Amino acid sequence: MVDQLTEDERAGALDELDEWDYDEARDAITRSFTFEDFTEAFAFMTRVALIAEKSDHHPEWSNVWNRVDILLTTHDAGGLSARDVAMAEAIDALVD
Repeated sequence: MVDQLTEDERAGALDELDEWDYDEARDAITRSFTFEDFTEAFAFMTRVALIAEKSDHHPEWSNVWNRVDILLTTHDAGGLSARDVAMAEAIDALVD
């Protein structure tokens, strides 16, 4: 079982993940990424998929042409967990 972040842990994580937005209704974090074209967006999604599979933690996401929207939450924890924070940091490392 994965534990949901406490309020203090969540606040600290959100301070560190300044490009991510907090979705209070879902207790989740979201971020949109825009690329030159569909090929770049799909290549990014492929890299994220490899990270997700390795960590056994999969995002909710959508892709329309050059944009990828990602939502991270841990269903087993009932909301945001350290797994989501780690995934967001790994995703950020791909684009920053």
